[in-house]
Amino acid sequence: MKRFYKQVAVVPDGEGFAVRLDGRPIRTPARAPLVLPTRALAERIAAEWDAQQDEVRPQTMAMTGMANATIDLMATRRDEIVADVAGYAGTDLLCYRAHAPAELRALQDGGWQPLVDWAESHLGLRFVVTAGIVPVDQEPGLVEAARLHLDTYDDFTMVGASKLTHGTGSVVLAMAVIEGRITADEAFALSQIDELWQESLWGADDEAVEFRRALRQDLLDAADFAWLARG
Repeated sequence: MKRFYKQVAVVPDGEGFAVRLDGRPIRTPARAPLVLPTRALAERIAAEWDAQQDEVRPQTMAMTGMANATIDLMATRRDEIVADVAGYAGTDLLCYRAHAPAELRALQDGGWQPLVDWAESHLGLRFVVTAGIVPVDQEPGLVEAARLHLDTYDDFTMVGASKLTHGTGSVVLAMAVIEGRITADEAFALSQIDELWQESLWGADDEAVEFRRALRQDLLDAADFAWLARG
């Protein structure tokens, strides 16, 4: 749509902060008021709206999109979303290592095992690690334990964690980012160990490179969203 406003401002709104366009409030696709929990997140969203030129391009407004999803979906689907993310504990990327070659296995062990150990020592989540792609049974109660921990996150943080989990294939990586153990850039690199190994052998594919570029940006945005929402 055409840009229909001139001025963008952040104003207090109840216990949160809202973005105003020429003094008018923004609403989500479900017509709920777009009220953010922190000024930092509201200002980031305001910057997205202010950066629009003649046309408003939603695909360039990642923070606005995640805020809309949080407000419109979490009120009615929080339990479903938390359970979906927790389910990744049963098939977490970091639990599946290569039989061979030794160089790839060393990269996986060196990058992934410290985080598996961290999940056990800091979150009480003990994962079973295997070699190959045949599914391994995790200990009873692991998924539920992951769900209970995720359920301590506020709605905005949970949306960031969901995007991080789906993007990396690992709830451990997502939690490690949210908890400040690693950065989103590190999570992206760790999630791409297998792909980059293959690329080192067979060369880069332009489509795969572009996919990874977009994925990396999605993960950076998701982490920023969660952190800004926490203030």
